[in-house]
Amino acid sequence: MNASALEHAQHILDAMLGYLGFTAQIEQDDGPDGPTLQVLTKDSDALIGRRGEVLEDIQYLVNRILYRHMPEAPRIRVDVEFYRSMREDKMIARAKELADKVRATGQPAELPPMNSYYRRLIHNVFVDDPVVASVSEGGEARFKRIILQRRQK
Repeated sequence: MNASALEHAQHILDAMLGYLGFTAQIEQDDGPDGPTLQVLTKDSDALIGRRGEVLEDIQYLVNRILYRHMPEAPRIRVDVEFYRSMREDKMIARAKELADKVRATGQPAELPPMNSYYRRLIHNVFVDDPVVASVSEGGEARFKRIILQRRQK
């Protein structure tokens, strides 16, 4: 991991939040999910937005600005008060509950529409599952549904 890229991304995010009038502490983490900037603030609801849309937009802007200055920089993940981590844990737990129903009944189960990042997260959960397979449906749409079904023998 290029430490200077994470430092630069932190500077971009700090400046962005400052211009928007937010007071926040930003911590760096180079964990298993890749380089992450964790924002700690009292104004977390405003930075997360409804269902995480504002957080997604902030992450997009930080990465666009970073790539303009450092084209070789890795993608930086931005999280606010561990919202993204908790949401991913809940999403995986829900998918595993539905997978248990698929195993028991043999009937396919459908997850709500999600973006490519979250779909990849769910697909990785079931990649080695001997009974349940995950399949994306939705054509060219940005948000697609995942269908959990029994594997074909």
